[in-house]
Amino acid sequence: MKLQRDWITPITMGAFGLLAVTGVLMFFHLDSGLNEAAHEWLSWVLLGDVALHAAVNWMGVKRHLAGWRGRTAVGLFALLLAASFVSVGGKKEPPFVAPLRALADAPLPVLAQVARTSPDELRARLQKAGVSAQGDADTVRSLVGDDTRKQMRVLSQVVGS
Repeated sequence: MKLQRDWITPITMGAFGLLAVTGVLMFFHLDSGLNEAAHEWLSWVLLGDVALHAAVNWMGVKRHLAGWRGRTAVGLFALLLAASFVSVGGKKEPPFVAPLRALADAPLPVLAQVARTSPDELRARLQKAGVSAQGDADTVRSLVGDDTRKQMRVLSQVVGS
């Protein structure tokens, strides 16, 4: 099978466009729906397609890497990649995590007030979400554990109902 630029270059452009847009949305915490999943899984399409694009344009790749500019650019990005593995001052959390933690740690009667519902209705919503509450001292964190995604999923089901 002959590799054809007519297919490889447009696929590279499309995959780059998709990843650029979803990446910017994720950066600003504006992603929704399947943005994050598309970004994570379709990056494999870009990775494979860039390899094919490099293969089809191998002479151009070699020409770019023969000069100091090409080698410097690739070397600079290799250094940036290496630096990205260095931990500096801990991992910074998105701004919504602190309020999420506060809601997840609130006793159920307090959470019911936030949701503008009764504690009994909140327990019914939790039950519908697959979570069984035992008493008023329970919190979403105590019921589902420390997994922030699970907490967020349950909170959106019980508060957003």
